[in-house]
Amino acid sequence: MPEKIEELVRKAVADAQEAGDLPSFEVGDLGLERPADADNGDWTTTLALRSARLAHMAPRAIAQAIVNHMEKDPGISKVEVAGPGFVNFYLSAAANNEVFRTVREQGHDFGRSNIGAGEKVQVEFVSANPVGPLHIGHGRWAALGDSLCRVMEHAGYNVEREYYINDHGSQMDVFGNSVAERYLQLAQVVSERGCSLDEAVRVLLDDRKAFVKDEEDAHPEFHPYMDAFNKNLGGNAYGGDYIIDVARHFMETDGTRWVDADPEERMLEFRERGYKLMLESIKSTLDESRCHFDVWFSERSLYEKGEDGTSAVDRALARLDEMGYLYRDEDGALWFRSTALGDDKDRVLIKTNGEYTYFASDVAYHWNKFQRVDHVIDIWGADHHGYIQRVDSACTALGYPGKLEVLLGQLVNLLRDGVPVRMSKRKGTMIPFKELMDEVGVDATRYTLISKSSNQMIDFDIEKVKKQDNTNPVYYVQYAHARICSILRKGAGVTAEEAEKLGMDEVARRAVGEEYDLSLLTDPTEATLARKLSEFPALVEGCARDRAPFRLTHYAEELAGDFHSFYTVCQVLPSKGRPVDEGLSKARLAAVDATRRVLALTLEFCGVHAPQSM
Repeated sequence: MPEKIEELVRKAVADAQEAGDLPSFEVGDLGLERPADADNGDWTTTLALRSARLAHMAPRAIAQAIVNHMEKDPGISKVEVAGPGFVNFYLSAAANNEVFRTVREQGHDFGRSNIGAGEKVQVEFVSANPVGPLHIGHGRWAALGDSLCRVMEHAGYNVEREYYINDHGSQMDVFGNSVAERYLQLAQVVSERGCSLDEAVRVLLDDRKAFVKDEEDAHPEFHPYMDAFNKNLGGNAYGGDYIIDVARHFMETDGTRWVDADPEERMLEFRERGYKLMLESIKSTLDESRCHFDVWFSERSLYEKGEDGTSAVDRALARLDEMGYLYRDEDGALWFRSTALGDDKDRVLIKTNGEYTYFASDVAYHWNKFQRVDHVIDIWGADHHGYIQRVDSACTALGYPGKLEVLLGQLVNLLRDGVPVRMSKRKGTMIPFKELMDEVGVDATRYTLISKSSNQMIDFDIEKVKKQDNTNPVYYVQYAHARICSILRKGAGVTAEEAEKLGMDEVARRAVGEEYDLSLLTDPTEATLARKLSEFPALVEGCARDRAPFRLTHYAEELAGDFHSFYTVCQVLPSKGRPVDEGLSKARLAAVDATRRVLALTLEFCGVHAPQSM
């Protein structure tokens, strides 16, 4: 319908200009949009307001001239001028209801567009260090990134999902040393106490639990193993329970063969094997959260020497040097002249001691990205805000100005019944994302984690998110879908088991039939439902264009609410003592089925299941 309205408006302007009621001016964007208030029509154009300067006329006068020359159309019941110069269009019931048929005919393709025009976009997200399990913050980026990719694909982008594995740098050695120290402690406990490995693990866990319990870190009591762990590693360690689990794995597989080994050799062995274990754990957790990546990119690969003896980092820095952006200071450190591109200070790439900085990896990594895709979207935590300008400057220097886009996200406040759950990365008391999903459920977790804009903090109350009643938004939306499926099953005369085998599309086809008259739908709740469904294509475009998948959850809740209101007022199927006209019942079943399809599609973009029964 918007295409038809645009055609009518442009013709009305041309006719008004030909008749002398409007001066000659170029008609640009009509500003055609959905009014927030249905009382202001189904569509409105701000063309008169946009053209006032060009036409040298008052906006209302321009709007009235457009309306005076508007041709009648059966799909439009009324056109009127409103406010300072809006032209509002009210659709006929038949035209408004036609969206029900459109949704059913287009199915999964409803709302699909080509605003992305096939542009190859890489979205890089999560990218946690492979030295520990994912926590809820990583889970938010997983939900946000994956839902963004899903909706962008529906909007015509060619999307590549990428995970950057930070497997190069000092944190890897810290991880290896942490595992090695715990391994030695397990061997010590088994030897000194003559106990089993299970008992030795329990001893270390109890010791760590007692250590963590002291929130102020005063340590009035002696914690032999945690104290020794921190002392031997100088406090530069990963202290979570999972480190003990990894050490246990090596004790089970290798016994005590590494107890008397060279410390460096032991660290390297545990670092490499432990890293692979953690990476597999991360992949497993992301799979469970329904978040899948096309590319797993290792930072280490950037430092591997090719046949010409150079690495990707070497080649990227050589490129910057060719462009005149590198210089060395008097101590021999290599710097990127990022101030020439808007940064507040220059950035070091290679330290005086010859060590490459993390920024050097990022320069090479982003250069690699742009040799594969047209546009890059990085999703980072809000604490990386100060890092954006230097990376963007590097991308510009490498020849890709305006091609990097960074989305910053705020943290998640984890609560239980309103009480904050204390978490500390230093103490190793972070709640693993997998444990959270296991307790709350993947659907409720994913839905909650994308329910707000990425620049807003999320209060994730575990007990509230677990509730299975209408106070829980994800339950409310899923219940609406399940309720619809129940109605369609009754309309088709099939059981839930039969529907599972047939599929809901076939169930709906049997319930509705091939022919139905949508002009019979005249109740205001039916019009509201149709209007909400017709907003879906614009929703998809807006979510993709503005990188705002959180709008999906808002829309899902509004659509579920409109459906519940409709079902309260409009009888869909006949019941004992309450007959309903067969034609009207078929039309309402078609509306119900269309609502099901859009609800399911919206939940799919959220990474959430659309259940057939609850």
